[in-house]
Amino acid sequence: MNSKILNTTFKYNLKIQYKMLTQKQYQQIKEELDNSQNPLFFYDDDPDGLCAFLLLYRYIKEGHGFVVKTHPKLDVRSAPKIEQYDADKVFVLDVANLDQEFIDASKVPVIWIDHHGPYDRHNVKYFNPRINKKNANIPTTYLCYKAVKQDLWIAMVGCIADYYMPDFFDEFKKKYPDLTDNQKTVGDLYFKSKVGILIKIFSFCLKGQTSDVVKNMKILTRIKSPYEILNQETSRGRFIFQRYEKIKNLYDGLLKDALAQASKDKFLIYTYSEDKMSFTGDLANELLDKYPKKIVIVGRKKNEDVRMSIRSKNTLIPPILEKSLSGLEGYGGGHEFACGANVKETDFKEFIKRMKENIA
Repeated sequence: MNSKILNTTFKYNLKIQYKMLTQKQYQQIKEELDNSQNPLFFYDDDPDGLCAFLLLYRYIKEGHGFVVKTHPKLDVRSAPKIEQYDADKVFVLDVANLDQEFIDASKVPVIWIDHHGPYDRHNVKYFNPRINKKNANIPTTYLCYKAVKQDLWIAMVGCIADYYMPDFFDEFKKKYPDLTDNQKTVGDLYFKSKVGILIKIFSFCLKGQTSDVVKNMKILTRIKSPYEILNQETSRGRFIFQRYEKIKNLYDGLLKDALAQASKDKFLIYTYSEDKMSFTGDLANELLDKYPKKIVIVGRKKNEDVRMSIRSKNTLIPPILEKSLSGLEGYGGGHEFACGANVKETDFKEFIKRMKENIA
C-alpha cells in the first residue's frame, strides 16, 4: 500500500486573528441546529472536537454524539448510524477528511464544520474559514461558539487546546479570573493554569473503553460549570475529576519516561506500548512546550503499527513527512507544525532515519 498524505496545513502564529466565517454563516449554523429534532454529531477525538460537540449539543439538547476514531477520515462505515438512530440531520465536527461516499450514503442533510483542508465535496453544507483564506486556522470550537454563543468556558478550553487565542479571552478572564492564573499566552494557559487542567480532563474523558467514553460524554453534556469538575462540587464532577486523576498517574509515568529520552539531538523520540489508551498527542504537546527547539515524535506501538504524533515549533512537518513515508506502508498528515502518522513497527527505524535525513 502506498503512503497517503493528508495535505492539510496549520498556521501556528498565535498573535494573528485570521478571517473568520461571516455572521451570516454563523447564523446558518444556528438555523441548522434550530431546525433539527434528532441530529447526529460526529466529532474528532481531541479536545477541540469534543468541545465543538458539547457546544452544539448543549444548545439543542437533542440527538446523539459519536467520536470519530476511524482515522484519517469519516467514511461510509459510519453511515448506517444515521438510519439506526433515525437522524434528521448530521453534523461533522473537526474531522479532517469527510469521505464523499459517506455523504452520498446519507439521506439527510450533512453539515460539515471544520478547519482542515479544504476539500472538494458535493451535497454537503461546508463551513470552513480556510475556503476563503488557506492559512485561516481557527478551531472548530471557536466556529461553533460564535454560532450558539453560550458555554464560554467550554469554548475557551477547546480554543486553547488547539493553540488558539480567541477574541473572547478578555470576557473569559473577567468571568473566570481564577481559571487563568494570571497567564496571558496560549502556552502558559495550556500548561500553567486551570484552563490547562480542564484541557487534560477533557482529553482524558476521550480515552479508554467505548462504554467509558460514552458515560463521560453523557456527564459532560450535563455539567453546569467548570467548578463542578475542578472543585468536585457534585457527584458528576467528582466522577470526572477522580477518573482524570487516575489516568493522570499513568500519563505522568509516561511523561517522566519521555523526558528521560531528551538529549542534545534535534529530535526527541519516544515510543511506548499501551493497549487501552493513546497519549501520543498529549505527550507530544507537553514535550514540545518543554523543548521548543526540538522536533518531537511520540509513537504508540499497537497491533504491529506505530501510531505517532509529531510536533515542531518552527519546522514545517508535512513535506518532510511525505518524503519520509514514500514507499512505506503507512499514512500521515495534519497541520504545518502538528501531524499524525502511522507506519508498520518493522518500518519505524527506517522512517525515523528518513525523517532525520530529510530535515538536514
